[in-house]
Amino acid sequence: MLRSLPFACSVLQLLLLATPIAADNFPYVGYRTAPFLPPQLKVTKTGPTDPGYIFVGPRGNQGMGTAALIYDEDGQLVYEGPQEVTANFRTQRLFNEEVITFWAGDMTDLGFGYGTVHILDNTYREIYTVTLGGGDLNFVSPFADAPASYIDLHESHVTERNTLLVTAYNVTQHDLTVIGGAPDDYMLDGMFFEIDIATNEIVYAWSAVEHLAEIPLEGSKQGLGPEYGTKEKPWDAYHINSVELMEDGYIISLRHYWSGFYVHNNGTVMWRLSGEKNTGDFEIDDQAVFSWQHDIRVYNQTQEGLVLSLFNNANTPTETVAATTGLSFYVDLANHKVSTLRALSDSSDVIHSVSQGSYQLLSPQSGHVVLGYGSIARVKEYDASGKAVMTAQFGEDNAVASYRGFKCQWKATPFWPPAVVAIRTTDEEAQVSMSWNGATEYDNWAIYAVEGEKLVKSVKREGFETTVELSGLREGYVQVVARQGNIPLGMSEVIYV
Repeated sequence: MLRSLPFACSVLQLLLLATPIAADNFPYVGYRTAPFLPPQLKVTKTGPTDPGYIFVGPRGNQGMGTAALIYDEDGQLVYEGPQEVTANFRTQRLFNEEVITFWAGDMTDLGFGYGTVHILDNTYREIYTVTLGGGDLNFVSPFADAPASYIDLHESHVTERNTLLVTAYNVTQHDLTVIGGAPDDYMLDGMFFEIDIATNEIVYAWSAVEHLAEIPLEGSKQGLGPEYGTKEKPWDAYHINSVELMEDGYIISLRHYWSGFYVHNNGTVMWRLSGEKNTGDFEIDDQAVFSWQHDIRVYNQTQEGLVLSLFNNANTPTETVAATTGLSFYVDLANHKVSTLRALSDSSDVIHSVSQGSYQLLSPQSGHVVLGYGSIARVKEYDASGKAVMTAQFGEDNAVASYRGFKCQWKATPFWPPAVVAIRTTDEEAQVSMSWNGATEYDNWAIYAVEGEKLVKSVKREGFETTVELSGLREGYVQVVARQGNIPLGMSEVIYV
């Protein structure tokens, strides 16, 4: 399926994950050449940054701003995708090529979703569409109508073996008397799948409910509550939100256990890294305490140890505990000890993120890290010394969210043509506005009078949309060309001015 209509609309569910939605008065930007109204990105830089574009998928603002969005560091829009609820919008490497990936679908007010993962090449053509059908998996949802795909919004991670790791939530009837519930109550089974991207075939599946001996229900930090336990409102014991490939298995993040669990290829839980002292299988130092976390990632794994990072929310929608931080640890597998390497926070902008969030190591060489603050509409870049060197804001606090926020290098030449709009102001004067949604490589525009193929004017690219005043232009047909230097990259349709 080609996503060939960049302006295609879908029904929107403007829901923050378990976060109250407030009115958002953040400024928006409109254009003549595209029916977009994205939030204005406010960028503050206080030091050198790594190269890259800012990738977010805002929710909670007005409908025209809800899409996969790419901005540059000047706060200018580069790309806006179809209007739909998105998550995990970023670049990844697939079959040795850079692609962009994102989840799109329907979010529930229970904190998870049902959708599809889309993979686009550097022309924005959709080259793979990954789905997870109910079929033989016996999926159950809280809704009367079965979703077309059961992939949850929380994870869509491309592995080095060209597979996709995804999460899924399955409504399961289970005896919850051990936590004060009823024998016939309902809960959410936290599941993950590894899917072959080329064939859409499942190559691995894992279910938390099948491992209650290793992950007991009474270990969950999420209380049952009187309103939960029904099929329509099942209890979320686990809240699985990330999956990372390990040498002999996977590491998963279970937010409601304040823990990461290492799952062996045979399905067995090998160890638990808990953010709470005196629990789990590791002794942690004082800075390594974490809670309600997201986005566990692993680096430099050896037999002796590994480096692990995570986004430490430390807060919930009902409880404010401590400042949200980005944490990186050395996990000593031989001695079962955890020592903190980095604890990232901005003392001039203390944030309490109650849900969602991400930790992205931009480069091992530079040591720069980007934190996406989830329920707080900000993305921050930190340098190797832990100083915040960039803050990008795209909405009011607790009014707009982006499940994760990334900074990625990206080069793209869209398969659709540039857009042009002309407004005649006098008999011999006109305003011409030009844009090319998603294009990164052009730096100037050339405007041609079609009759005689005459170059009327060339102008430098200015942000997403460039507008130029033309004088001495009589009625006729014009065409604009996006160029890099003198090399044409894309040509608009011919319009009458």
